[in-house]
Amino acid sequence: MLQSFSRVNSSAATLTKNRTEDSVTPISGMCVTCVDGCIGMCEIGKSAYRGHEVIYPQPFGVITTAAEKSYPVDYSHFNIMGTAVGAQGIEADSNKAIFPAVNLEVTFGHDNGIKFRYPWLIPGIGSTNIAKNNWEGLAIGSALAGTGLTIGENVVGMDPESVIRKGHVVDTKDLKWRIKLYKDYQRDNYGMIIIQANVEDTRLGVQEYVIEKLGVECVELKWGQGAKNIGGEVKINNLKKAQLLYKRGYIVLPNPTDPNVIKAFEHGAFKEFERHSRVGMVSEESFAKRVGELRKVGARYIFLKTGAYRPADLARAVQFSSRYKLDLLTVDGAGGGTGMSPWRMMNEWGVPPVELHSLLYQYAKRLNGKGEYVPALAVAGGFTFEDQIFKGIAMGAPFVKLVGMARSPIAAAMVGKTIGRAIEDNQLPVYIERFGNTKDEIFVTASYLSKELGKKEFEKLPTGALGLYTYYERLAQGLRQLMCGSRKFAIDLISRYDIAALTHEAADISGIEYITDVDKDEVEEILSS
Repeated sequence: MLQSFSRVNSSAATLTKNRTEDSVTPISGMCVTCVDGCIGMCEIGKSAYRGHEVIYPQPFGVITTAAEKSYPVDYSHFNIMGTAVGAQGIEADSNKAIFPAVNLEVTFGHDNGIKFRYPWLIPGIGSTNIAKNNWEGLAIGSALAGTGLTIGENVVGMDPESVIRKGHVVDTKDLKWRIKLYKDYQRDNYGMIIIQANVEDTRLGVQEYVIEKLGVECVELKWGQGAKNIGGEVKINNLKKAQLLYKRGYIVLPNPTDPNVIKAFEHGAFKEFERHSRVGMVSEESFAKRVGELRKVGARYIFLKTGAYRPADLARAVQFSSRYKLDLLTVDGAGGGTGMSPWRMMNEWGVPPVELHSLLYQYAKRLNGKGEYVPALAVAGGFTFEDQIFKGIAMGAPFVKLVGMARSPIAAAMVGKTIGRAIEDNQLPVYIERFGNTKDEIFVTASYLSKELGKKEFEKLPTGALGLYTYYERLAQGLRQLMCGSRKFAIDLISRYDIAALTHEAADISGIEYITDVDKDEVEEILSS
């Protein structure tokens, strides 16, 4: 029987389900017996009365989403290889080669001027409510940890208090706040705040503004993401704001200036407008021009973020990043999203992470073999824990320096924030209360941060930031343990030989050796001696 990779017609993401959940047709996702008289709990049924609203995950603004699709190959189809012999990056001495000695710092950029304490970053969360409502935790937690944080698309355009003159931004409130929050907590120049721009941001001159007026050194061009192949979108439940965004040139559906639409909204026929961004039109000429413009106004570092597009587009991203000497290229595999990505699109379009990252390695290796410049690379697409971080870096070694994560850091910040509210309301659930009743007792990193920052500064920290910082601390210790077991004591020592494929299909796609083929020559030498 053929395996079905997709779940169709019912999902927690769209708040839909089948009437006969244990009897569903695999291809269509419909109940085997679709009965006249059913109220319509499935996605087809809900679409019959809410139409286009059911395209998107719900409830909007308080969730992050990721695809349910089970791909034929994923990172769980690889295992990390350890060894009992020697050590790299440290003396092979049992008293010295201990896991706390593993160095997780990464430096990159054309001048090696960017330094992160940990080999990961948050690659672009912007104008969605889920990002804004958790920004304190994300910005402060990232800054304290010394990692990168990218302010995603449309923040200026979505801010009602942005001042826009002759089509260009001259002042902002939201973007200023987001940047300042990160910089206020940045320590010893570790980490980086990055400002991303899509078509709308470029038209508004957002990156020129942040470079010239707000002292930002690093900007990122955006070609897309792993969740969708269209522009960013959000929902708006305020008529005046929808009209403002329409006036600013966004695609707003339905038209908030149409008298009939206004009347329908006021009578409750629908409760939310959709705001969409335009899609970019990539060409080498326009790309080169934009990179030149950004350097001319003072950008010290320029990144590119691309999504799960077809292989030819990935090749363009690698080639353009090489040719125009970009500092980082982030490649995001299919399946994830932090905002309002269309649900079926999120599940059914794009190149999955393992396949995309394998191609990325091949393309980078080819350019490197010709003596051409290869920028630092970052891979993204469903990474959440230390084993996956190790595998992602190993898959693209020596070119991949970082892993991008968004949903899991947001989750950590949200949990921290929720715990803080529960502490204030004296309503801690038993599951949490067993660790204590204050943030000093509940968050395991509290004593360290309190000592390092001072009690007064520590008390100012929002619990969302503590949640993210503590999650990062767990990832760091877990990664150090894995690297110590592989006897690799620095990130740049991780290689493709540190992982093995568990299936022949995974080996064929990635070029990583099948598990029983690993060390064949060395094994032969050992057994023949």
